[in-house]
Amino acid sequence: MAAASIFAVIIFVAMFLLIVLDKIERHIVTLGCGALTLIVVFGICMRSGKAILGTLAVGDFFKKDFWYQVTESESKGINWATIIFIAGMMIMVEGMAKAGFFRWLCMKIAYMVKCRTIPIFITFMIMSAVLSMFIDSITVIMFLAAVTIELAQLLKFNPVPMILSEIFCANLGGSATMCGDPPNIIVGTSLGFSFFDFLTNTGLIAGICLIVSVVFFYFVFRKEIVTENGAEVDMSKFPNPSEAITNKKDFITSSIIFGMAVILLVSHSATHLTVASIGLFIAVITLISAGKDALSLLKKVDYKTVLFFIGLFIVVGGLEETGILEYIAQFIESISHGNVMLMIAIILWISALASAFVDNIPFAATMVPVIQSLASTSGVDISTLAWALSIGTDIGGSATPIGASANVVGTSVAAKNGYPIGWGKYCAKLAPATIIVLAISTAYIFVRYL
Repeated sequence: MAAASIFAVIIFVAMFLLIVLDKIERHIVTLGCGALTLIVVFGICMRSGKAILGTLAVGDFFKKDFWYQVTESESKGINWATIIFIAGMMIMVEGMAKAGFFRWLCMKIAYMVKCRTIPIFITFMIMSAVLSMFIDSITVIMFLAAVTIELAQLLKFNPVPMILSEIFCANLGGSATMCGDPPNIIVGTSLGFSFFDFLTNTGLIAGICLIVSVVFFYFVFRKEIVTENGAEVDMSKFPNPSEAITNKKDFITSSIIFGMAVILLVSHSATHLTVASIGLFIAVITLISAGKDALSLLKKVDYKTVLFFIGLFIVVGGLEETGILEYIAQFIESISHGNVMLMIAIILWISALASAFVDNIPFAATMVPVIQSLASTSGVDISTLAWALSIGTDIGGSATPIGASANVVGTSVAAKNGYPIGWGKYCAKLAPATIIVLAISTAYIFVRYL
């Protein structure tokens, strides 16, 4: 197992460096490293067919709780539910785009604020955070990034600052509620917390941090969020929003499908339908409503992003199977030595650091039993440790382009439309914002709970 652990770490680090260098397309990098994990780590070192099958997780499709579940089950290996959900939402978004929904919406918003880019910038950040409290941040970013690209093309400004800000605020908004981010669902269901518990604890932290974030991004990006040459837009020459609707029937249909997706996602804790069921259902009805255009919608799906996730899940599965994530959890437990403030700081900051580079879902699942153990031995209220874990895993992912699903989707949408966002650009702007929010969150937890 020692050799397997070493190779798992080497493969992960190599994958990370290759993605950062950005010389090879990232889906090729993750798929290649995923193949190495299966062959070298599981095959040669561990000689475990069970580990291979567990990481590939193909059997999940045939389990009832993959499609319908009453209690949250832990994610292990390839999270096919996430893959199906992302693909389903991509198909829906393409259908909406084809009907002119996003172009109509962006022009409507532009009209409301008289095409002033700063008000648009601030409005979209707040919208991103609020929507992500109730809807998966992946869907929110797919929707807002598409609108932002459309708006940027109409008003002639650089959409990258706006997309980066939207990504950050989506992750921040997701930390506010139990259904906002997958780690919160794991923490909430495992420890018996409700939607209201999260809203009155992590929700208050997220609210304070949102105000700070909007101010921060305004000062960071204010010079970039301007129209070309700073020219004023002549509203009389701006197209009427209704002109964006290419087909009224398709527009109404796609709007209804989007509304259904929102309702299903908001109510999935009551209906017990999983994100896999919701994603598949939305994809199927979108394709059926598209009729003869269904094939063209399928061709427009960003398969490179889907393949990126598959490879990434396999490599992270190598860290899971070899116990690397367990070592991280044990490390946190061993160095706190009963100091409550140190314990909380370690949980929050280590969770944030880990979530910036590995999928926060398995990390959150690994950390839940650790904070249960810490609470029982130290006497610290487990809810305090839970809020630290949730904030750390949810917000820490904002620091890097691969730290959260929303980051990957947002940067992919930008790149697909000719606005590539490299690691340098991303981290230079969002890493400082992440550190500021984590510092505020740490201080808030110390003041309120200790």
